[in-house]
Amino acid sequence: MTAGKTLLLSDVKSRVDEVRDEAVAIRRDLHAHPELGWHEERTTEVLRQRLLEAGLSPQVLPTGTGLICDIGSGDTCVALRADIDALPVTQTSVTPYSSTHAGVSHACGHDVHSAALMGTALVLAGMSRDGLLDRRVRLIFQPAEEVMPGGALSVIAAGGLEGVHRIYGLHCDPRLEVGQIGLRVGALTAAADRVLVRLTGPGGHTSRPHLTGDLVYALATLVTELPAALSRRVDPRAGMSLVWGRITSGSAANAIPARGEAEGTLRCLDVSAWRLTAELIPSLAAQLVSPYGVQVEIEVTHGVPPVMNDALAIDVLRKSVEQTLGSAAVATTDQSLGGEDFAWYLEHAPGAMARLGVRPVGVASAADLHTPGFTPDESAIALGTTVLAAAALLD
Repeated sequence: MTAGKTLLLSDVKSRVDEVRDEAVAIRRDLHAHPELGWHEERTTEVLRQRLLEAGLSPQVLPTGTGLICDIGSGDTCVALRADIDALPVTQTSVTPYSSTHAGVSHACGHDVHSAALMGTALVLAGMSRDGLLDRRVRLIFQPAEEVMPGGALSVIAAGGLEGVHRIYGLHCDPRLEVGQIGLRVGALTAAADRVLVRLTGPGGHTSRPHLTGDLVYALATLVTELPAALSRRVDPRAGMSLVWGRITSGSAANAIPARGEAEGTLRCLDVSAWRLTAELIPSLAAQLVSPYGVQVEIEVTHGVPPVMNDALAIDVLRKSVEQTLGSAAVATTDQSLGGEDFAWYLEHAPGAMARLGVRPVGVASAADLHTPGFTPDESAIALGTTVLAAAALLD
């Protein structure tokens, strides 16, 4: 790394210290006023106003929520993304800035992501005014990450990745202690699809299953055997998992019902295998129930692809962490079968998502993401700001 880059990164750290408290205040404001996907009107306006005050020109997405904002100029454009929506989860932790919206909270840490990116915006805007930014950086405050197939598609449709040569993002991780940044090349998260199975038959009496279609038996066979059949038709290295969350059928002990349903999620770490499932699952399901005289309908609703971290982008993130937080801050991180719509961006531009440690130092375990008690350590915000700003400068 050149001496000039070293000085720039040193400057980043001092500038992060200047905006640290404001970034935390922004997080607390967003935390107290969480909004669900596609309804982030107040959140968008709070972020827009602060970007305007910083001398920037944010553009609200055509969908009405979310923002795109460029800093600097030049042919090289690096994108930095944060998501802004909350979850329909009731917060149980009590703080002076707890959620004021019943049944809604930032249980996935998107308020932390947004605050870290806002801090990055303030740091880079100051560097641009001082003539220290030799490239264009695009900030993406994305709506509706929690609403499949994800608000990333609206950003892409609005031209949010036009001219972008690489994109970076962070996601809170309570399994990592604050001060650690988790990095991994390749699949970080999984594809996540909804699978709905409907069986229909003539119905009948349980004393005479041979005279009708034994729908409950067929449904039980399908929900048991379909995951096993998939495991023999798909490369096991794809990490495919089909798990049912709902099975419904019948209303009486002595009546074979005419209808039944099963619903679950399909997750996969391999893009090629994921793309086969829309045809493979209906075919296998039809074969499994064919002996029982019932009909089957399958709906496979694609959610998001796997997040496939680019090796070069991970190298940039590693150097960003090492040169600002120290090599001890770099941590390995496991794959997750959770879905993340950051994956859609990576189908248009290479990039990577890192995991931001938010577990308080000295705490053995912390409440997981998407749970009512999720409580990230706010000191992680400044660390996220530092890493994003450094990545934008080093890319």
